[in-house]
Amino acid sequence: MRRQKTFDCGKLTLKNKPSLSFSSLVMVSEMFSCDCFGWNSVPESYPSEPEPFSLPAPLPQWPQGGGFAGGRISLGSLEVLKIRKFEKVWSSKSSHGKSQGFVFYKPLEIPDDFFCLGHYCQSNDQPLRGHVLVARETSSEPEAESPALKKPINYSLIWSADSPHDGSGYFWLPNPPLGYKAMGIMVTTKPDEPEVDKVRCVRADLTETCETCDLLLSMNSKFSKKSFKVWNTRPCERGIWSRGVSIGTFFCSTYSDNKQVKEIACLKNLDSTLHAMPNIDQIHALINHYGPTVYFHPDEIYLPSSVQWFFKNGALVYSRGSEKGKEIDSEGSNLPSGGTNDGAFWIDLPSESDARNNVKKGDIESAEVYVHVKPALGGTFTDIAMWVFCPFNGPGILQVGLVKIEMKKIGEHVGDWEHFTLRVSNFTGELWCVFFSQHSGGEWVNALNLEFIEGNKAVVYSSRHGHASFPHPGSYLQGASKLGIGARNEAGRSKLTLDSSRRYKVVAAEYLGEGGIAEPSWLQYMREWGPAIVYESRSEIDKLIDMLPVYVRLSVVNLFELFPTELYGEEGPIGPKGKANWEGDEKCY
Repeated sequence: MRRQKTFDCGKLTLKNKPSLSFSSLVMVSEMFSCDCFGWNSVPESYPSEPEPFSLPAPLPQWPQGGGFAGGRISLGSLEVLKIRKFEKVWSSKSSHGKSQGFVFYKPLEIPDDFFCLGHYCQSNDQPLRGHVLVARETSSEPEAESPALKKPINYSLIWSADSPHDGSGYFWLPNPPLGYKAMGIMVTTKPDEPEVDKVRCVRADLTETCETCDLLLSMNSKFSKKSFKVWNTRPCERGIWSRGVSIGTFFCSTYSDNKQVKEIACLKNLDSTLHAMPNIDQIHALINHYGPTVYFHPDEIYLPSSVQWFFKNGALVYSRGSEKGKEIDSEGSNLPSGGTNDGAFWIDLPSESDARNNVKKGDIESAEVYVHVKPALGGTFTDIAMWVFCPFNGPGILQVGLVKIEMKKIGEHVGDWEHFTLRVSNFTGELWCVFFSQHSGGEWVNALNLEFIEGNKAVVYSSRHGHASFPHPGSYLQGASKLGIGARNEAGRSKLTLDSSRRYKVVAAEYLGEGGIAEPSWLQYMREWGPAIVYESRSEIDKLIDMLPVYVRLSVVNLFELFPTELYGEEGPIGPKGKANWEGDEKCY
């Protein structure tokens, strides 16, 4: 049987408790209300027409070669161009009583041989930061029976509304010819149906299904039970091998909350070469220009190291049925490669006590980020995933209202892999957004909401003990944040830093093919980087419950289901290549 590490913390008694009523939730919320705070650079309100956003520093001249940052991208039968200049068509205030409103735009300065596919929408409480794609047919397609682009037959009116400041707004769905798909919605200020020449539909075989994301606007009708909703859209399938291309348009409806959209579609990249992806010189230039600085908490004691340092300082690999671990060579070439995480092998710290404690602390001087470069959204964007390795993940911090308690063992595990991802536009090489990984999920943060430290280099804050990534310093609660209950992540600036623009190693870029990036041996290890940890008997969480007033204990007990599951027991994590986001898209909360 596989050896497991067990900590005797007392009996965990969270089962078979009375159900938590709504009134109990309210009571707990009122008694233990505390805000999880962060830093936000966006002012509370903007004018009805926000100003365009630009990065802090100009973009450099990227190394030449291929189609990266060429301004246009071929998708096979279509060539697309990104439009960033807009003209306001109509705007509306939020229905939630906030000053925030939403502005609908049409693209401007479309070249003569390109065609609009739909309009754009965003809130007015942030700078103008968006785009839509316009398209034209290419000459690369042999004589096809049907053209790639066609005018709609006519339009269907989805919604009309009045604004005291901006007049009436009308939302139109293009009705495509048979065998074609509409790409987006058109907005006008008059009840007259738009001219069919204003937009183009795309042949169905050149499209992919799309889904709604990010609800932008919800309005209720005064005269019916129908509500009007506006969402951003994205391809349903996303990841390295997916070819769906986001157009930047929006979808609106009066009847559907379903994620998948049938009325409009995304584009599909049929160019198997993905010619707009960066070559190796361009990859290095992007990392040098955008690589964030990672700040570790001032009180962090479990710091990162290089993988090689971890191996050289006594890390051992164990196999099922064996009590003795084997030393790992500096490159990890004697680790089992391939296969699946079947529990047959795992890595652990050195067996000798002093060596274990030394390795737990890591070695920030040796630390580097391990970079995986991959196509996103059909090769119109590049994702630069930067992985940070820490030999040890420290115990968690729990918060219930104003009560904060630091665990002694719960949350610990050997071998911690965390990451953040830069998403770069392949049209221009502009940093578009950054994904901050936070344990079992994370969040995409638009470049306009990032903190920059030098030029266009953003800041990443690593949480104390757990090493989750955050865009700003502060305390972040994972769990029932509105009730002030959950696992607490503390992030702050210190002298403990890792500059990913200088200290990095590109370990994978599959799209470059043979002769591209030689992946290191340790990356092929698909098992766990730490032994299983099981917490038995009386839990430290029960001790926290005992500290609370008697009349709220029963209610609070039921809320502990909201804590991350790793607080109750954790197996060592698998390496980067075994994670779902290695080939798929990032997982957001």
